[in-house]
Amino acid sequence: MNAVELIKKKRDGKAFSTDEISFLINHYTTGHIPDYQFSALLMAILLKGMTVSETAALTNSMLISGKIINLSSLKGNKVDKHSTGGVGDKTSLIIAPIVASAGIYVPMISGRGLGHTGGTLDKLESIPGFRTDLSLSESKKVLKKCGSVLIGQTKEIAPADKLIYSLRDVTATVESIPLITASIMSKKLAEGIDGLVLDIKTGSGAFMKSQKDSIRLTNSLIQTAKSFNKKVIAFITDMNQPLGNYIGNWLEVYESIRVLNGKIKNDLYALAIKLAGAMIYLGKKAKSLQEGECIAKQKIESGEAFKKFLEIVNLQGGNVNYIINPEKYPRSRFVKKVHSVKNGFIYEMNTYQIGMVSLELGAGRRTKDDVIDHKAGIILYKKIGDDVKNGDIICELRSDSNSKITLAEQMIIESLKFSKTKPSIPKLIKKVIK
Repeated sequence: MNAVELIKKKRDGKAFSTDEISFLINHYTTGHIPDYQFSALLMAILLKGMTVSETAALTNSMLISGKIINLSSLKGNKVDKHSTGGVGDKTSLIIAPIVASAGIYVPMISGRGLGHTGGTLDKLESIPGFRTDLSLSESKKVLKKCGSVLIGQTKEIAPADKLIYSLRDVTATVESIPLITASIMSKKLAEGIDGLVLDIKTGSGAFMKSQKDSIRLTNSLIQTAKSFNKKVIAFITDMNQPLGNYIGNWLEVYESIRVLNGKIKNDLYALAIKLAGAMIYLGKKAKSLQEGECIAKQKIESGEAFKKFLEIVNLQGGNVNYIINPEKYPRSRFVKKVHSVKNGFIYEMNTYQIGMVSLELGAGRRTKDDVIDHKAGIILYKKIGDDVKNGDIICELRSDSNSKITLAEQMIIESLKFSKTKPSIPKLIKKVIK
């Protein structure tokens, strides 16, 4: 086999054999295929696609490029959740302690912010001292002790994915569904899980803007998971407005704390209950999705979920005093309340732009070397369907830079559209696929 002939083969729309995919991944990760050739291969895959069996073979080759965590010593089911990312999406911080408190192991490998979307690792690291860089042996100890661990991708886990993803990012091949599938599933399968719940976002703040594309990705992920004999349930969920009311790293931790304490029951709470319920069902602690949801609610109401979150934070080095007393967390130097200059109902939110506002305030990275301001972000007081009067507070902006707030204020006003009549509120869960 040689790389040029295989690039030609995919360029011409032909399917690879398992051996050919193995050759390509092995030779790229060992440096025998240069970036310029692999870039051409990625573009050919983007344009010509891959079959279900090709995608499974690609996932497997990326998976076995590193270590697969052996959790056989932990008696019980292991279940995780993957979200394709959105604005204000902090469900991992809520569902991990809920599901762990229900007696299911949750080994969760998460990512950092990407573009306009926030990252679970950045949110967790806003908790002073919290370590997301645990070694595999440290992770297993935490998982064994409290039932959940939330870490980033280590060098040992799917190293081929890390190499390929960085190349996709600079070759305009991020959107390829087979490549997205293999990237997600190689990391999730490396966790040693039995089941997986998928939260596939669709709408203005999602990477998959159309529901049609979201369903295509969902089906690809489900088919790949099933080829590895993993149980999976997928939810297509709305991202035409931010999830919850807080956007930005510490602000999202704060909102998660309030949900876990039973003080908020908004759209964030509703989605977290659905996802946690599905994980509890896959973990065989409930006989139906509905029973799983009831258990998830009970874990919040009893205080067990919040207690479990404290345990996770403590075991991963975080300062639990800020979780118990979040009002003591440092505040941004500048806080600006944005007032409406119109009357009417909010009928549209440009969620992508709202995510970019958060980034502008300092809550995200423009380059990989940027330092995140964990305090920065947005608190939304109004969302789609709300009746707004001239002078009402729409949101609150927080940043250590006054000039950033000035620009952000204009961007947030431009992101909203008003109507004279009350619009229908976007359905939170569009579709459930098993």
